[in-house]
Amino acid sequence: MAEFGWRGGMQGVDSARQDGWDQAALDAPARTAMATKFLGQVYSWMAGGLALSGAMAMAVLSSEPLLQATWEHRTFLIILELLTVIGFSALLPRMSASMAAAAFLFYASLTGVTFAPILMAYTSSSVANVFFVTAGTFTGMAAYGAVTKRDLTSMGSFMTMGLIAIVIAAVVNLFLASSALQFAVSLLGAVIFIGLTAYDVQRFKQMGYLGFADASQQRKAALSGALNLYLDFINLFLSLLRLFGSRR
Repeated sequence: MAEFGWRGGMQGVDSARQDGWDQAALDAPARTAMATKFLGQVYSWMAGGLALSGAMAMAVLSSEPLLQATWEHRTFLIILELLTVIGFSALLPRMSASMAAAAFLFYASLTGVTFAPILMAYTSSSVANVFFVTAGTFTGMAAYGAVTKRDLTSMGSFMTMGLIAIVIAAVVNLFLASSALQFAVSLLGAVIFIGLTAYDVQRFKQMGYLGFADASQQRKAALSGALNLYLDFINLFLSLLRLFGSRR
């Protein structure tokens, strides 16, 4: 599992917005409606990615041979997952919108496959409970990010630095195998991804408010936003599952 993921992917996409047309042509209400519509696209892609991940995880869990194969090849799958999300972020400005959509859906599918062995370690009831808690928390923070007038840029920068710190701690803990450090990483991870959810929603809302050069740029921006929010949700879920999930 490419835990903590790879954030970004908009280099060259947001810089292309508004090329060739007059930004003053739209008034504030029209821009607000445009931003709302764009966020709807972001959420739709994200929800589709989560649904696809869930379907793939259930398919693997329902087949003992598939589950065994996933466990045996987990290192390869994790590396492939990480390379996919890094490649998506780096190559997005040069991709077509269709290729970007295919890459996002492939990543979501691969994440679902790698999720199966993790979910297998916890009881079904605790997985369901943590999922609903994650969904409620994510929805609340997304709503806050969409409506708040406070600039969350400084908070986003702070949370990003915290993310780097917990990634380093998680790597170190691969060698130490410390339960205390694992608890700290999970706790801080939950806090960080809660904050990043609000920050990302505000960031992409502002992007939608400014508009895009064409429909292709807008679709790629929506896919980038969906990936960032998808990673926020997945990693928040993992952090809460480690904190509150009941192991079999």
